[in-house]
Order: sequence, then C-alpha cells, then structure tokens
Amino acid sequence: MGDVLAGFHAVWEFESDSVLIHYERGIRTPRLFQALGERRIPLSAVEDVTLTPGRRGTVVLRLVPRAGADPLMEAAAGQLKEGSDPYRLVLSADRETLAEYYADELKGLLTGSGPVDRYLVAVPEAPLHFKAADAKASFDGTSVQFRWSWTGASSAKWKAGDQSFPVAGLSGVEWRSPELFEGHLRLLPREAAAERPAQPDQDPASVVFGLGYGPVHESLPFAAAVLAAVRTRPSSAVPVPARRDPADIAERIRHLGELHQAGLVTDEEFSSKKAELLAEL
Repeated sequence: MGDVLAGFHAVWEFESDSVLIHYERGIRTPRLFQALGERRIPLSAVEDVTLTPGRRGTVVLRLVPRAGADPLMEAAAGQLKEGSDPYRLVLSADRETLAEYYADELKGLLTGSGPVDRYLVAVPEAPLHFKAADAKASFDGTSVQFRWSWTGASSAKWKAGDQSFPVAGLSGVEWRSPELFEGHLRLLPREAAAERPAQPDQDPASVVFGLGYGPVHESLPFAAAVLAAVRTRPSSAVPVPARRDPADIAERIRHLGELHQAGLVTDEEFSSKKAELLAEL
C-alpha cells in the first residue's frame, strides 16, 4: 500500500506485508507508547481489523492480534487500559471514511487466523531493567537478576539472597499490572518448588510493584522480553554463575546481621546464609 495514516499519539505506515507503527513522544502520549517507540506488526500476526466509534468525536481503527503472536500482549493478559493499547489508532471522526478505506484494504491482505505457535512481533531488546518496590530487576537476554532492596524486601527474600534465573530454567512469566491491586512480576520455574509462597512479597521468584515502582512502560516490556526469551531458547543451556563484588557481599552480611539482631533470622539461618555469601567471593 505504501500509505501513511496519522492519528492521535501514533502514525501507521502501511506496507505490503506489515504495518509499521511510529509512536509519538509528548506529554500526552501514553508512556508505554513512548517506551515502545516503533513497532512493526506483520499482517500474518493480525486476526482482524476493526473500526469503532471512539470518545469525543473520534473513531478507532484497531488491529486485532492473533493469539500467541505478540509476547507484549500475551504478558499483558488483557490488563492494559484502553488508552494504552498499542494496536489502536485514534482518529478524528471526520476521517472515518478514510479509516474505513484502510480497514477494508488491510482486511484484504490478511493471511491467517487463529492462534500461532511462535511469536511474530518483536519485543524490546535486552538489556532491560526497572526498579520494583522491593528489588532492582535486570535482564541481559539470558538471565533475570533480582537484587533486593534494603528497605522494601521482606525478611524471607533477604534470607534467600539475591536471585538469578536463567531463562532456560523458566517456563513463563506472570505480570500483574502496577495499576491494579497487588501488582507484581513473578517468574515461573520449569520445576515448581514444593512449597512455593503464595504471596509475591514472600516469593524470591517475584518482585512487587508499588506507587512509582514497576510502572507499566518499564515492567511490561521487561516481562514480554523475558517471556519471548523463555519461549525461544533451548532448555539445555547451562548457566554460568557470576562472581560477586566483595563490597556488595560485605554489605549484605552486615544487613543480614541486622536482621539477626532484630530476631528476624535465627542463629542457624544467619550462619548458613553468611556461609553462602562468603562462598560467592
């Protein structure tokens, strides 16, 4: 097609086999759009194209992604607010006829329907990171790291120590929006622990969100990138343990001692965890 259609917060560039979406930057543009920057949506990843009335004299042109085609939408699991849906293009109502034309043209180019068995839409590339309420989370493309916060992490997480999860050992990711109650990011191991804590604030495989911590535009692309890596990497990869900074080890032993003095860690737990930390030097 080779045409361009500009709406509120985004511009769609139509190509023969895809739609290239350029998200605008600006104070009124959803921060998720700004974080995404640009996305190419192959038409093979699209189930349908809809045109519906919008709010305040607008119409909405929307691509309906096929199930399993986009890790971002799979991680979101229907939790995104309408205004943050990256597949919507909002136009003024006086452009409805033009929108109908593009909707019909796109429908004529669609090549498939139903779920797909592999991701067709790319996600942001690693490294990625964000700050949760109880940890700093980072992802380098091969493993996820949780480094617990001094003040936000529960004693259960401090006892477990900082965590590293190779994607080869994960089966999936559970993302609960920070805009909802008890938002969190939970990693799902291939081999589930026998007694895994039900609450994310007690689970070393989870980080919890809070006001200003783990915002959608940071934590959702992070979750999607991890999910895509989990689904595309072989499970036979062997993780290589990283060496720890001695100063960091010393600081964590100091904090562990504070927990011990406060009665939150037993003598046995203190000795065992201290030995583990020293072994990482």
